[in-house]
Amino acid sequence: MEEELLLVDAQTGRPRSVAAQVLRVAAERHEAGVGATRGGSLDHEFQQEQVETDTSPQRDLLLLEDEVRLWRDRAIRGGRDAKALVLATGTSPFGGDPSQVRESRYDELADRFGLTASEQLTCGCHVHVSVESAEEAVGAMDRIRSWLPVLLALSANSPFWRGNDTSYASFRSQAMARWPSAGPSEVFGSEAAYRAHVAALLGTGVILDEGMLYGDVRPSYRYPTLEIRVADVCLDVRDTVLVAALCRALVETAAAEWRDGIPAVDTSVSVLRLATWQAGRFGMGSELLDPQTSTPKPADEVVDALLRHCDDALRRSGDRELATQRLADLRRRGNGADRQRTALARTGNLADVIAEIARVTAGQVD
Repeated sequence: MEEELLLVDAQTGRPRSVAAQVLRVAAERHEAGVGATRGGSLDHEFQQEQVETDTSPQRDLLLLEDEVRLWRDRAIRGGRDAKALVLATGTSPFGGDPSQVRESRYDELADRFGLTASEQLTCGCHVHVSVESAEEAVGAMDRIRSWLPVLLALSANSPFWRGNDTSYASFRSQAMARWPSAGPSEVFGSEAAYRAHVAALLGTGVILDEGMLYGDVRPSYRYPTLEIRVADVCLDVRDTVLVAALCRALVETAAAEWRDGIPAVDTSVSVLRLATWQAGRFGMGSELLDPQTSTPKPADEVVDALLRHCDDALRRSGDRELATQRLADLRRRGNGADRQRTALARTGNLADVIAEIARVTAGQVD
């Protein structure tokens, strides 16, 4: 699991460029773990107003939950020394002008992509699920693509942007769509076809490298995993683990279908973009597009269909009870976007939204 976290001023709630200080404090306490080959680290991201955590590989989701909490806690302790709060939110409720981390690759990104790069201050959640081969990764990617908007709806946690309610549950998904290599992928059919696709994209000269393949899902270029990138960073760690459970179940289900020769649903990229927009706009509050038919259905019905689709995989991994309970909890209290808006409705003050995000990020939940 990789989580991008926002750093804001403890007094004003506005984004604060203190990542270097947070990481320095963590390193001094031997709590950064940077350079670990199997995960488990606190590191910088594109902007100085955010940090990224990642966990080591875990089979047991409760152990994964403990580790996500550990890395959030280490980021929070580092932030405290810098007089900053650490927020698990897809976008900052308050506006601000981000300060880019100075690295040659980031400098080139900023030069090439202009305002898209300079305004890029969004926080996502990336789930890596192990695969047996590159061929299996592509086979699974082809078969989970139509389900990914459902994960976005569940994780949606970015309703505010520069002091305004955007009317979106996930405005992060809108900000990410400005990058030329973001969004849904097509059906490839084989690892060779996928590699040819990557070569063609790199050959255009538009993107810098394979790390700029910002799609909703991709075979990792660093690990033997399929990396699912569609989700907002979740406000509540319990929702993070729900997303992880569903990602693993989707990949396991898709890999079995690939081995059995069951063809992928060949939904067009254009329709998947609409499904992703719908999920980002409304979250769980309205309709989602059914992954099998691309027709609108109540969000709860589509989520239930996802659970049925993955039921065998959830049972085999022992995750079915956890996923069912966490989903019931999410439906009862709402996703991150719902909870941020509820906090604003109580007082009408975005500062109180910041305080609520910081509280839940730190695990102080009812």
